[in-house]
Amino acid sequence: MQLLLINKFQFTPAPEHLAGGEWLIKESSKDEIFIPEEFSEEHLMIRDMCRQFIHSEVYPVLDRIDKLEPGLMRSLLTKAGEQGLLGTSFPEELGGLGKDFITSTIITEGLGDGFSFSVAVSAHTGIGSLPIFYFGTEAQKQKYIPKLASGEWIGSYGLTEPNAGSDALGSKTIARLSDDGKYYILNGQKCWITNGGFADVYTVFAKIDGEQFTGFIVERGYEGFTQGPEEHKMGIKGSSTVQLYFQDCKVPVENVLGQIGKGHLIAFNILNIGRLKLCAATLQGAKSALNMSVEYAINREQFKISISRFGAIKNKLAEMAIRTWVCESSLFRAAGWIEEKQQQLEASGKTHTEALLGAAEEYAIECAITKVYGSELLDFVADEGVQIHGGNGFSDEYLISKVYRDSRINRIYEGTNEINRLLILDMTLKRAMKGRLNLMEPAMAVAKELTSIPDFNEVNDGNFDQQKKYISNFKKAILMVAGAAVQKLMMGIDKEQEILMNIADMAIDVFNAESALLRLMKLVDKNGAEAMNLQKDIVDAFIYDAADRINKHGKDALNAFADGDELKMMHVGLKRFTKVQPFNSKAAKRRIAEKMTADGKYSFS
Repeated sequence: MQLLLINKFQFTPAPEHLAGGEWLIKESSKDEIFIPEEFSEEHLMIRDMCRQFIHSEVYPVLDRIDKLEPGLMRSLLTKAGEQGLLGTSFPEELGGLGKDFITSTIITEGLGDGFSFSVAVSAHTGIGSLPIFYFGTEAQKQKYIPKLASGEWIGSYGLTEPNAGSDALGSKTIARLSDDGKYYILNGQKCWITNGGFADVYTVFAKIDGEQFTGFIVERGYEGFTQGPEEHKMGIKGSSTVQLYFQDCKVPVENVLGQIGKGHLIAFNILNIGRLKLCAATLQGAKSALNMSVEYAINREQFKISISRFGAIKNKLAEMAIRTWVCESSLFRAAGWIEEKQQQLEASGKTHTEALLGAAEEYAIECAITKVYGSELLDFVADEGVQIHGGNGFSDEYLISKVYRDSRINRIYEGTNEINRLLILDMTLKRAMKGRLNLMEPAMAVAKELTSIPDFNEVNDGNFDQQKKYISNFKKAILMVAGAAVQKLMMGIDKEQEILMNIADMAIDVFNAESALLRLMKLVDKNGAEAMNLQKDIVDAFIYDAADRINKHGKDALNAFADGDELKMMHVGLKRFTKVQPFNSKAAKRRIAEKMTADGKYSFS
């Protein structure tokens, strides 16, 4: 029998900075990622200021916030503005601090476990302010941004409608030019408007003459603009959420935001940044919930033993910590890329606004990945936290019950997680079609590799070559499944949402696994292998479990569109690409949990 030998596809060395999505087809270097351990002294100082604000200003009044005490949330936002926490991203000439993207991400994380306050501050500094800063005229910026940066005015955002949620462009709110040409007359309604009950300025979207989707700046007090009562919600009860009504609302023509008919550029570009920032907030929420769970497990005794000593509880605590550390690794890898790309674009002559929007668009895929993973991390940690608390976790006397209720909304904000999963592959394929991402060559090479002799040699040289090989193979699994799906389904692939979501879940696991490994490698270079043994446990345990998840999602996708010998061959290939060596995850997770119970908290960041 003649053996067929071919050159296997090898991931080419990465450039200094990978383009968005390129991590899938190129080998990443630890030297081109940013990790939290590289925070500057100023970063750490700002983070500590955020933590102090949450503990001194927000936590003492949580019950009052949830009761929607009039004026309370607004006063907290004003206090945050007085400390400079609302104007991080704005230049000094507009009343801001002129800080970098990493700093604004750190602030979002630092304020992320303030429950309803976190929602209010994120909405104000994100969708409530950034549309005007990024797309406003100079006059609009001068009028609104200083007041928004200081907290004198509060911002809000009106996009969603009763029949236009994920389908934002299906808006029914209409605008027409007045007879005298001085105003646009708005008619329609918006729903689920965060900060809507007390905001001063709103970015609202409407279709001019029912066709041209356009943004408008609407101030409280404009004729024909009213709001509904506060919504009664399952969680984030202290967040103001109302409907907005426009009945012949007169908006001055100078308050058109951006270009007429280009409102989608505002809506979608703001979402890219919002998705990553939501991950930052949920990350802090997860850390806080994990700390609650560690403390409770240490102090709670059953059968005269602290439940923190039980294997079942150790497993829960460790899994919560593993996912938290991995999420943090991915978040700051993506944030670092955005910061670097922004600086690169500014150096090429782009304005600050153009550079940041361009950078966020470049890494829109990664923003979607972090949003999905961060929101689902917090839900997981909250749920396991309630379980560790047992019956007490179902009581309002314990804060973990509030974490549980408030966490659920994050899988809906900033585009549902289903929409974001669909976008991950959709954006990747569109970039390939436009020549921005060379997927074809590596996908074809992986397909050819299925007929070659597999390499079963294991590498154990202490340089993480084995872990890198696992992740390289995981990427091949994605390319094999996605390539086959595109070839088989062609233009109909967008109708196969289950397959798209399976491939997206594979990509989420791979991006997270690689981000965690690169962070570990960088830390080992800095601190030595022995000092990073527990972080290595985290990475090894995540990769080991991710292999099975990637295999399952891959099989589900393949089974949905392939059959016969082709299906059998790809199943064999998928098994090869997701093969990992036996690993004692129980022992690793016990070591991780015991470190936290010894320290009394999550202690890996």
